[in-house]
Amino acid sequence: MLRAVVKPRLSSTSPPTKARGHLRLIARLVFRQPGYALILPRAAAGGAPPMTRISVGRPAARRVILYFHGGGYIAGSPATHAPMLARLAKISGVEVRAPAYRLAPGARFPAAFKDAKAAFRYLLKAGYRPGDIVLGGDSAGGGLALALLAWCCAQGLRPAGAFAMSPWTDLTGSGASMTQNAARDAYLPAERLDELAGLYLGDAPRDDPRASPLFAVFDRPPPVLLQVSESEILRDDTLRIAALLRAQGGDVTVQTWEDAPHVWQVFDGWLPEARAALRAVASFIQTSFAPATR
Repeated sequence: MLRAVVKPRLSSTSPPTKARGHLRLIARLVFRQPGYALILPRAAAGGAPPMTRISVGRPAARRVILYFHGGGYIAGSPATHAPMLARLAKISGVEVRAPAYRLAPGARFPAAFKDAKAAFRYLLKAGYRPGDIVLGGDSAGGGLALALLAWCCAQGLRPAGAFAMSPWTDLTGSGASMTQNAARDAYLPAERLDELAGLYLGDAPRDDPRASPLFAVFDRPPPVLLQVSESEILRDDTLRIAALLRAQGGDVTVQTWEDAPHVWQVFDGWLPEARAALRAVASFIQTSFAPATR
């Protein structure tokens, strides 16, 4: 279905408004939400972007996942990703906070990065310590989470950990998988990534570490979990930033799937690989918080 219907639409759709509408439609018709999910949108406060609180049951006290949705910096929202995040909250037992960061082209770089920093600072003002927070995201949001991680490390505000699903970490598009997997990728059209990068960055350098964390410096990063499919055009964005994090002292786990679509975790309830991946993320989150608990 993705290869026959969604990928051709993404290849021909004029972004960003139609792309936003398509993602909203897919989320409404396809993404499955667990029962008894509590999803509470909140208006902007304290200089932070609007944030949605997502939990199922009674979450762990003083623990939170700060999650940035994907969508190529032009689409997506906490609402589109709420079903998957509710499942993650249920499995992990940790509440999720999902910022509605500003999107391009109405708000170009570094608007999303500024909103990410503001969201992190808001949690600190709300009483969370850096070690009470795990950063997360998918696709463009995964890149944003890793860019925020670099900033946190530089500021001495090291979170408990970070995870990213199929992150977009290199807006220069220099990864070999961009061409090697152009035909294999069932979801993302490789020919549109350069256009998306231009819509978000404008005239800013594409290797700016606030947009492309592959070029960032990570000062003693916390544990990081990365998940990616072998068939994705963004495969090398994951593998190369894993190597970078390890070279800078990070403890990095990379989990790969053979032929799953880009950010297959959102298809929880349809693909068994999605639930398996989310369980692995939940285990990582719990393990990341374990030292603080002790």
